[in-house]
This record gives sequence, structure tokens and C-alpha cells, in this order.
Amino acid sequence: MANHKSAEKRIRQTERRTEINRARVSRIRTFLKKVETAIASGDKTAATTAFREAQPELMRGAGKGVLHKNTVSRKLSRLSSRIKALA
Repeated sequence: MANHKSAEKRIRQTERRTEINRARVSRIRTFLKKVETAIASGDKTAATTAFREAQPELMRGAGKGVLHKNTVSRKLSRLSSRIKALA
């Protein structure tokens, strides 16, 4: 347990941050799942709209430091190519 005031404050800040980051990651996962289900259904227009909604959410996650920038780019690239493959 923390013995200094600064350490106690750090613990409080970390708890708050962790809660926010968990919510952010959960939100990103939800958006990704929407895109995945749209791709699985084979509906290209639904997949495209879901992808367009997911894109800024993922980029926001990268900006906030929840996900790495390259991870986001890789996920977006793979999803995009899968949507393009739908015909």
C-alpha cells in the first residue's frame, strides 16, 4: 500500500484512467464486432457503413494511447480488404 501522499494520488489517478481506458477499448470492440457481423452477412453496403463508423473510433483509440497506431492501421487495412472482397 502507498505510504506517501503522491503515491496515494497516483493510485486514484490510475484507477480513474483504467476505468476510462477499459470503456474506450470496449467501445472499440463493439464497433469492430459490428463490422465483422456485417462482413459475415455478406452485405457490402452495411459493412461499408459500419466500417466508416468504426474508423474514427479506432483512430481515437490510437490517439488516446489505448491502441498502438500501427495496430489500428493493420486492423483497418485488413477490414477494408475484406470489405472490398465482398461482391
